[in-house]
Amino acid sequence: MKKLNITFFGTPEFSVKILEKLKKEGFMPSLVVTTPDKPQGRKLVLTSPPTKIWAKENGINVLQPTKLKDEEFLNKLKETEWDLFIVASYGKIIPQAVLDIPKHETINVHPSLLPRLRGASPMQSAILTEDKTGMTIMLMDAGMDHGPILMQKELDIPNWPPKISELENMLAEIGGEMLTETIPLWVDGKITPQEQNHDEATYIDKIEKEEAVIDLNDNPEKNYRKIQALQNYKPHFFIKKNNTPNSTSKNGQRKIRVIIKDAKLEAGEFIITRVLPEGKKEMDYQDFLRGNK
Repeated sequence: MKKLNITFFGTPEFSVKILEKLKKEGFMPSLVVTTPDKPQGRKLVLTSPPTKIWAKENGINVLQPTKLKDEEFLNKLKETEWDLFIVASYGKIIPQAVLDIPKHETINVHPSLLPRLRGASPMQSAILTEDKTGMTIMLMDAGMDHGPILMQKELDIPNWPPKISELENMLAEIGGEMLTETIPLWVDGKITPQEQNHDEATYIDKIEKEEAVIDLNDNPEKNYRKIQALQNYKPHFFIKKNNTPNSTSKNGQRKIRVIIKDAKLEAGEFIITRVLPEGKKEMDYQDFLRGNK
């Protein structure tokens, strides 16, 4: 088919994996739209989103609008006759005025089995609450993951729940394959969009850092799912530790954060295997316990 003029909306590493698949299959976008650079780390260094870095490496123009309803941004998009917009983990609600610009509308790569897990963190939420997941290619409308489905596949994951890094890689791989399969069929009018069953929809919010705190007395499976899902949020618990004699802290104690690097679930028991205590190197959990009775 003729070369399509495509704009890609996306931000994190997941989006980059989709971009790599598009590039490999000959659907290289002409423009990447991503979020503005943000300060990161303790030194608050202004850092570009992964998709911006990828676009610059591949000689593709980038736009980073603060507001998608901004007239300057809309006029910039409308300067070109676009065939298709593709969205994969962009991170902002895209208004209908933008979705309607391209000839073949806007399609979205969504990492869940819609209508389940609409919202900001479908991959983490699948690990936390579901027993399966998959990928959906959908036609976008102004609602939150509301549009009709173009293609959908469930993943076969025997050892559920996986780590978030493993699930992200699997979903990006199958999502990229589904997307490049969908594009020519959709453009040629060979796919009939299927309306979602909105009565079965579930909604999820953005994961907050506080959700990564582990209560060691909590349900073992719940804790294990947190470890698998929230590695990027550094799942952790706190212990009380005596301060030095010169300390002015209340009761002579302070809280030490212990990041759980790995754990397992065996016979219904939550077993921590590796930890990173505050101010120390990563170690075996049993060694940590021996030093902190």
